[in-house]
Amino acid sequence: MFNDDFWEEDRDPGTHAELLRAYEDMKNGQSSRLLEEDDFEYLIDYFFQNNQETEALRACELSQSYYPFSTSLLLMQAEVLFQAQRFGQAIHALDAVDKLSGNMMEAILLRSDIYLSQFKFEQAIQLLNDKIPFFEGPEKIELLLELSDVYDEHEDYESVFYTLARILELSPENDEALHKISFWADFSGLQEQSVAIHKKILDRQPFNALAWFNLGTAWQGLKKYIEAIEAYEYCVAIDEKFETAYRNMADAYMRLNWFEKAIESLEKNLELGKPEDVIYEAMGHCFEKQKDFHKARHFYREALRLNPADDTVFYRIGETYSKEQEWEKAAKSYSKALTLNKENVACLQGLGNCLLELGAGLEALTCFLNALSIKPNNKGNWVALLNALYRNECYEEMLQDIEAARDAVGDKADFNYFRALALFALGKSKEALLSLEDGLSQSPQKVKLLLNLRPELLQRKAVSNLIAKYKRKK
Repeated sequence: MFNDDFWEEDRDPGTHAELLRAYEDMKNGQSSRLLEEDDFEYLIDYFFQNNQETEALRACELSQSYYPFSTSLLLMQAEVLFQAQRFGQAIHALDAVDKLSGNMMEAILLRSDIYLSQFKFEQAIQLLNDKIPFFEGPEKIELLLELSDVYDEHEDYESVFYTLARILELSPENDEALHKISFWADFSGLQEQSVAIHKKILDRQPFNALAWFNLGTAWQGLKKYIEAIEAYEYCVAIDEKFETAYRNMADAYMRLNWFEKAIESLEKNLELGKPEDVIYEAMGHCFEKQKDFHKARHFYREALRLNPADDTVFYRIGETYSKEQEWEKAAKSYSKALTLNKENVACLQGLGNCLLELGAGLEALTCFLNALSIKPNNKGNWVALLNALYRNECYEEMLQDIEAARDAVGDKADFNYFRALALFALGKSKEALLSLEDGLSQSPQKVKLLLNLRPELLQRKAVSNLIAKYKRKK
C-alpha cells in the first residue's frame, strides 16, 4: 500500500516543504489553505516511510475530519495501525471502510494479514472464502493466492494444493500457481491428483512447458520414471532452455540405471545453468556406475571445488579407489572425509577395509569399533567388526561379540555363519557344523559369507553335504 519512492518522485522539494508547513498550520488551527485528499495521502506516506508512525496517525485523524468518507485515507490509517501492531484499532478502521465500500480488495487483503498476525487462521480462511465469490478475473486469482498462503501458515497443506488447483481451473497459464503446485503435490503426496490436473491443463494448452514439467515431477513422485521422462521431453521441446527439466530428467534416467542418458541431461543442465556441486556429484555417480572411475573422480573433484567441505564426496572418491584396489589412495580419501565428519560410518568402514588390505589389522579394528559405537544397532557394523576379528585371528573375541551382536540386533543368519567360522578355526568342528546348519536354515544364500572367508571348508565332506542339503530344499 505504501510506496517508498512516492514522496520523492511525485513532489519537488519546494512543494514538500510547503505541504509540511500547511499541515502544521492545520494542526495548530491556523490553516491558510485546505489540503486536498491526495495531499494527506502524500503526508501520511511520508511520515510512515520516515518511521514517524505517531505523526502518520495524527495525519490520518486530521484528514478524516475533512474527508470522513475517503476509503483510501481509512485504508492508510488501518495500514499504519497494523504496522504498529495495534490490531484491534486497525480492524475498527477496516470496519469503517466496509461500511463505505463493502468489498474493497485492499481492505480484504489487509484484514486477512491482520488475522494472520494474530494467528486467527480460521477467521482469515472464512473471510477469504466469503469474499472470493464476489470477484472475477485477476482479483479473484489474487484472493485465491492469498487463501493458499493462509492455508500454508495454518499448515493445512492439502488445502494449499487444492486452492492452487482452483486457480489453475480459472487460469491454466497462471505462473505463480503453476510454480507452487508441483511442490505442494510432492509435499502432500498428491501426485496422482497433480497428474489429473496437469493433463487437463495440457488438453487446453498443449504448449505449456511449465505444465509439462509439473506433469513430469508428478510422475516422478509416483516412481513412474518413463512417463516422467516423456513429460520432460515435451517440456524441453517447447522450451529448450528449461534447465530444471534436464536435472529432473537426469534423476529419472539414473533411477532406471540409464546412466549414459543421465550424463547427457546433466551436461545440458551444466550448459544452461551455473555450475553446482550436486550436478558434478551426479555426473561422478553416473561414471562410477559405468565403472569409469577416472572420470568419476574428475567430476567428484569438480564438486569439491565448489563445496570443499562435503565429506560424502570424499567418501565416493575413496570408493572408486577401493574398487580399483588402490588401497592407500582410498584410505587417504576416507581419512579426509573423516576429518570433515568423524561420524561418517560408511567412511569408517571403508577406511577399516583399506587398513585390513594393507595389513594394519589393529588400526582396522579401531575403525570398526568406532563405527559400532556410533550405530550400535546396525547389523552391518557388527558384520564388519566380526569380519575384521576373523581376519585378525581373534576367534575367542568373535564368539563373545557374536553374543553382543545378537543382544543388539537379534539372531541373524550372518552371526551363525561367523560363529561357525570361529568354531572351525578353534577346532570345534561339531559345534561349528551345528552353527552352520542354523545359518543355512535361516538364510542358505548367505553361505557365501563363510565361503568367501574360508573357501577350503568346501573340501570337508560334512560341510559340502550340509550345504548341498539346503540347496536342494531351496
